[in-house]
Amino acid sequence: MCVFKPLLRAALAFVCLASWSGAALAWWNDEWPYRMAVAIDASPNGANLTETNNDVTVLLKLHTGNFEDFFLVNEDLSDIRFIGGDDNTPLKHHVESFDLINQLIYIWVKLPQVTGGINTERIWMYYGNAEAVSNQDAAGSYDADTALVYHFRAGEALPQDATAYGAHAASNDATVTDQSLIAAGLSLAAGNRLTVADMPSFNVTAQKGLTVSMWLKPASGQQRVRLLERTDGSSSLALELDGNSISARLQTLSGATYETPPASAISADTWQHLALVVSPQRLSILVGGNEVTFTTIELQPFVGSWVIGADPQADNGFVGEIDELRIDSVARNGDWIKAAVSSQGVASKLLKPQPAEQLGSGSGGANIFTVLLTSMGDSGWTIIMLLAVMAVLSWFVMIGKMLYINSVLKDNAGFLAAYTGLGNRDPALLDHEDTEEDKAMESSPITQAIFGKHDHFQSSPVYRLYHRGIQEVQGRIGKSVGASASGLSAQAVDAIKAALDAQMVREIQRLNAKMVLLTIAISGGPFLGLLGTVLGVMITFAAIALTGDVNIAAIAPGVAAALLTTVAGLTVAIPALFGYNYLTSRIKESIADMRVFSDEFITRLAEYHGREGG
Repeated sequence: MCVFKPLLRAALAFVCLASWSGAALAWWNDEWPYRMAVAIDASPNGANLTETNNDVTVLLKLHTGNFEDFFLVNEDLSDIRFIGGDDNTPLKHHVESFDLINQLIYIWVKLPQVTGGINTERIWMYYGNAEAVSNQDAAGSYDADTALVYHFRAGEALPQDATAYGAHAASNDATVTDQSLIAAGLSLAAGNRLTVADMPSFNVTAQKGLTVSMWLKPASGQQRVRLLERTDGSSSLALELDGNSISARLQTLSGATYETPPASAISADTWQHLALVVSPQRLSILVGGNEVTFTTIELQPFVGSWVIGADPQADNGFVGEIDELRIDSVARNGDWIKAAVSSQGVASKLLKPQPAEQLGSGSGGANIFTVLLTSMGDSGWTIIMLLAVMAVLSWFVMIGKMLYINSVLKDNAGFLAAYTGLGNRDPALLDHEDTEEDKAMESSPITQAIFGKHDHFQSSPVYRLYHRGIQEVQGRIGKSVGASASGLSAQAVDAIKAALDAQMVREIQRLNAKMVLLTIAISGGPFLGLLGTVLGVMITFAAIALTGDVNIAAIAPGVAAALLTTVAGLTVAIPALFGYNYLTSRIKESIADMRVFSDEFITRLAEYHGREGG
C-alpha cells in the first residue's frame, strides 16, 4: 500500500483544490440554514453601467417568480440577513413593505460597491433562523450624503424620512396610496402639496452640489405646472412640467438665472424615473438615468424649504403620482443614478436572485464550474477529451505496472532465496518446464502477474535468466541430473553467457514495456493543455474584436475556461511523473538483480560442469 500513498495524497490535494471556489463554499453562519445568491449584473446585458460606484442603496424585490421560500422566513422577516460577496461582511438593509400571503417583499440593501461592465459580483441573503432578532437599519442603509428618503409608507399622513437625519415632512395634503410603483406612494391632486422644512443636511455647497430624484407618473394634459421648488427668497431651484416637456431653473444669490432647454422626455400616465442634478458647473435633468437636457452654471451655496406639488403662490400644481422621493447633498453621477433606477423599475436589471441553497447541500461551489464548463469552446473540449484519453491510459499503465513490478520483485526474492539454498548441489534442480499456460501468458506479463500462477517464480526475470541458462547447458551436455561427462568448454561458457545477455535484454524490454506512454503523458500533457489555452484565448480575443465588447465580463469566462485546459494537462502529467519515477526506480532494482545473478550464475555453471564427473 505504500506504493499508492504519494499518489493518493496528491489526488486528495487536487480534489480539494478543484472543489474550492472561494467564498462560495463558505457559509456565513450555521444558524441560518438557507441562503440565496443575488447576482449584481452591471454588464451591457444587465444594468449597462460603465463606472464603479460605492455605497449604492438598491431595491431587492422578492416575488414568486424569483423566490420560492416565503414559507421559510419569519413572519416579521427578522431572520433576513444580507452578506457581501466575500460571505463575511454584513450589509445594512431595511424592509419597506412585505406581504407573505401574496408573497411580495420590498427590501432596500446598501451595496458597498457596484463595478460597471461586469456580472460576476454578488451578495448573499440568509434566512430561516426562527430564533433570529431583527437587525434592520434604515438609517444605516444610506450613506452620509443622502439627506432625505421618503418611501411613502401606507398609513403615514406625514411622510417619514428613512435616513438618519429625520427630515420628516412639515405638512402634506396629498394622499398616501397603498398601491404605487414600489409598495405605497403619494398621489397629488390639483392644489396638493408636500412641504419639507429646511435642515442643515439640505445645505447646498458650491463644491458638492445637489441631487433630487423620484419616480413620476404624471396625469395627461398638464400645462406649465410646478413639480418641485426650493426657495429662501433670494435664491431658488424649480422643476417644471409642460405637457411632455421638462425643464429646470436655478436662481443664485448673485442674481444669475440659469434655465435648461425644455426636453420632451416625459410620458403621461407612465412611471419613469426623474432626477435633477445640480453640480458645481452643470444643471441637468436625467430621465431613466440618462441625461435629457442641461445648462452650464456657476453654483453658489443656497438653502431653503422644499415644496413638492403646487406652486406656493398658485394652485396649478402637479397632478399625478410620485414615489421614492430622495434628496442627496451631493451631485450624483449618471451611473450612480442608473444603478439605483435599474434595481427599482418594474423588472430589475441590476439584481438577479439565484436559486436558493440549503446548508449542507454542497451546491455552493457550482457557479464557478458552471461558468468554466459553459464557456468552454469546441477546441477546448477537443483538447480535454484527448487529455482524458491520455490520463486513462497513463493511469492504467501505472496501476498495471505497479502490480507487475511488485510481483517481479516478490518472485525475484523468492527465487534468489531458493537458489542460494542449493549450495553446491546441481544448479538445475530449480528448473521447471514451461506449461502451456506459462507460454500463453508470456506476452502479457501484467496479466501473468495478476492472474497467473507463481508456483515456480513465473514473474521473476531472474528465474527466466536461470531457466535460459539451464536450457543452454542441457542442450550441450544432456538433460539428466548431474550430467557433466564431457563438461563445458570455455567456448560453451562464452556462448551461454551471450545467451544470458540476450535474455537479459529481452527481460529489460519486458520491464520497460509501455513506460513510453507515461513519458508521453508527462511531456505531451502540458503542451496539449497549453495548446488548448492558447486557442481559447485567441478565440476569446477574436470574438471581442468582432463584437467590440471590451469588458472584463466578456473576457474573463473565455480566458478562465481556456486556462482549464492547462490545468487538465498538468493533471495528466503530474501523476504520470510521480508514477514514472517510482516505477523506474523499482525497475532498476530488478535489472541490478539480473546483472548480479547473471555473472554469478555463469561462474557457478562453469565451476560445476567444469569438474569431471560433476
